[in-house]
Amino acid sequence: MKNLCYYSAIEIWRKTLLTTILQYIQILSGLLLILLVLIHSPKGDGIGAIGSASHLFSSQKGAEAGLNKITTGVVVVFMLTSLILGLFLTGR
Repeated sequence: MKNLCYYSAIEIWRKTLLTTILQYIQILSGLLLILLVLIHSPKGDGIGAIGSASHLFSSQKGAEAGLNKITTGVVVVFMLTSLILGLFLTGR
């Protein structure tokens, strides 16, 4: 009987730890997503409009393409953590 309770406690601890880690990842990816969206420019100015720093990149289009890839990756991470947390917290 003790072993059953012991394993249940370990499983609960693992699920709680995993949920906490996923919540931190979701918060960080959400904040990063907000930052990345704010960096994007709706008129195509992009990073070059921030302090006229366009000379740091080979081209503005290259910088925007890089930002688009990073933003896409962060969106995927955010959506996956949302889905997994939703499944964990509903008990499925």
